[in-house]
Amino acid sequence: MSAALVPGLSSFLAPHHWPTWVGLGITRAAVALPHETRLALGAQLGKTLGKWVTSRRITVETNLQLCFPTLTDEERHCLAQRHLESLGMGMIETAMSWWLDDAALRALGEIEGLEHFYTAMAKQQGIILFTGHFTTLELAAHLLATHVPFHAMYRPLRNPLADATTLRARCRRSPRVYARDDVRSMLRSLKEGAAVWYAMDQDQGGAQAVFAPFFGVPASTITTTSRLARITGAAVVPYWPMRLPDGRYRIRILPALEGFPSDPAEDTARLNALLESWIREVPEQYLWVHRRFKTRPPGCPDLYTTTLPQNT
Repeated sequence: MSAALVPGLSSFLAPHHWPTWVGLGITRAAVALPHETRLALGAQLGKTLGKWVTSRRITVETNLQLCFPTLTDEERHCLAQRHLESLGMGMIETAMSWWLDDAALRALGEIEGLEHFYTAMAKQQGIILFTGHFTTLELAAHLLATHVPFHAMYRPLRNPLADATTLRARCRRSPRVYARDDVRSMLRSLKEGAAVWYAMDQDQGGAQAVFAPFFGVPASTITTTSRLARITGAAVVPYWPMRLPDGRYRIRILPALEGFPSDPAEDTARLNALLESWIREVPEQYLWVHRRFKTRPPGCPDLYTTTLPQNT
């Protein structure tokens, strides 16, 4: 999809879009603030939303209890609060990815391991840029796109104005953008030798998923990464972003995975383990508001309606 095919923002002038316009205006103004100030604003935004949106806060607390059972209640509570702050920063960082120019964004970040991308690209067999859903996802994708070209997947948003804004931004920085279920377009890009951004760490259920360990908990995880690599011969190049303590950003690109693909279930467990190792370094920056364990193995209870036992 190109930017020309995205609905123009003038199509969203009806009154029911006005609250979204207000939100966009506030975040656009925040982008103009000094970086330290906009991150502080984002942190406060996250804490405020955490108080209002109870269901999301419960999802965060449930995920953290499942994934970090050895933490005390107080330690988990602190981690949940830090995550909500990181989530609010991520909202501001998303706006930064929409409206900051490339030079300003590059000045805020650094990329390690670009040579691994170029080594894989030289083979002209396509690249699957494997990553996870961190709160810095949008900003990191824009930062990476200022260094290397890649095609991008996207998940349509329920809010049509927010969706159009996000999609227009992604189309400006990527040569080709398509919905995450458009596997045919993804295959075409990989067969053409392009790099494609892809993350498989959200619960999509369906026949193409297996239950693979994620922090020791069976998690429904799609096997698409393994299947695409097998069909196209593309290299799987992992990368992950982090927000540093000083407010700057770092993207770390790793060498292409060796011995990949093999068995789809084993590949998927391997990718989950890799993602888990990244999360443990910056646990507050992972997207814990997603119900990662929504789909359960047969006979297992719903983890998001069951009261979890407390540590003693």
